[in-house]
Amino acid sequence: MTSLLREFRDFAMRGSLVELAVAVIIATALTTLVKSLIDNLIMPVVAAIGGTPDFRDLTFEVNDAVFRYGAFLTDLLTFLILAAVIFFLIVRPFNSLLARLRRGRTEEADAETSEQILADIRALLRERNDLANPRP
Repeated sequence: MTSLLREFRDFAMRGSLVELAVAVIIATALTTLVKSLIDNLIMPVVAAIGGTPDFRDLTFEVNDAVFRYGAFLTDLLTFLILAAVIFFLIVRPFNSLLARLRRGRTEEADAETSEQILADIRALLRERNDLANPRP
């Protein structure tokens, strides 16, 4: 029984599980923030241009079956706006930051590589010189 509890404890304390829990919490908070941005800032602009930001009342009937295509259009529009907001406010700036960081690391690595190559050349020249001119 104790091995089962120990195994469960090891599983629960595993780093990836904790990281996943933190990611879910942050994603939930980010979802709330982005939804607020869309509902309170972007959809009023859509309403100013198109007359209404919510098309949920648009329906049609066929043989007593109600098709709520307006709800789908509203959800589709919300999704597209959400994707655009995430792309332009999170993904693009993050990718730019990563590219800048990578450029800095590459320049450092190139400098280290050049220094190492020069040191190797100097060592080979010294070795060659020592072989050509043995000391008595």
